[in-house]
Amino acid sequence: MSNHSATRESEISLAELRGDCARMAPHWVVPAKSAPVRVAPSLIHGVTVPAASARLIDAMSEYGD
Repeated sequence: MSNHSATRESEISLAELRGDCARMAPHWVVPAKSAPVRVAPSLIHGVTVPAASARLIDAMSEYGD
């Protein structure tokens, strides 16, 4: 490996980097988002919450604490 490529990489400008990214963007595949499948609460088994944790959550306001 030559020192020339290492020097070139360190001298790349932000504009060049953005241009490179813009050219690469069409090649990136973004998977389609799927909605999570809801599970009925009656089907959830084996979840235990320690009493201290339940009290902590119960003491918090609905939003923003």
